[in-house]
Amino acid sequence: MELTTIATLCGASLLTAVVSAVLGMAGGIMLLAVMLLFLDPAVAIPIHALVQLTSNSSRTVIHRREVRYDLLWPFALLLLPAGYFTVPLVQQAPADLLRLGIGVFVILATWRKKWLLLGFDPERIPSGPRFALVGAVAGAVGPVVGATGPFIAPFFLGIGLTRFELIGTKAACQAAGHLAKMMLFGIMGFAYLEYGPLMLGMALSVIVGTALGTRFLHHIDDARFTQLYKGALTLVAARLIWSGLTEITSA
Repeated sequence: MELTTIATLCGASLLTAVVSAVLGMAGGIMLLAVMLLFLDPAVAIPIHALVQLTSNSSRTVIHRREVRYDLLWPFALLLLPAGYFTVPLVQQAPADLLRLGIGVFVILATWRKKWLLLGFDPERIPSGPRFALVGAVAGAVGPVVGATGPFIAPFFLGIGLTRFELIGTKAACQAAGHLAKMMLFGIMGFAYLEYGPLMLGMALSVIVGTALGTRFLHHIDDARFTQLYKGALTLVAARLIWSGLTEITSA
């Protein structure tokens, strides 16, 4: 792999980790969208899982006293069995079709999160079973779309969490999800060691980005920053959709 590609992805890892550290979301899906401009989905998604495991674990450690384990354990319960059935889709589906699908997912997750819930009202279910169900869906969807942060984010709102509880608990849940994905892709034969330099560089970059972003957590203007990352996500998603459609139609 070219050094310029590694450097670009490491830079993207650092910047998106800053976003996640400040807002508790969006960095993972933004990073995946950038990675898909350079890598096939079958390669990008398992590498992204390792990098985001590092990123979310570092946020979990920073906010470890705020993590709500009564939400984390139910969420993690069904991650592996649900994901087991969807990993083959990533390995067998055409790369351009997956890029198109992920691009559409990014647009919906950024601007129309409620559409992803399909009219479902999660508040009708007690928190334990609710987060077990959310974990099952995230476990099934994660290997296909890569980043489920924007999908699970609404479930952490309106349940009485402080800002730091939300960031810490959501980071712990996402770390569990990415660990499950890594294990599943490993079982299916993905050769992680072939991409060792890239994964190491990106993992170190997200640690630095998390440390930098945490410094801004108390000072950033959330409303303005949210609009900035939404704009960036939209541009990258549009590029993925265009790329996928172009290749599909030309074929």
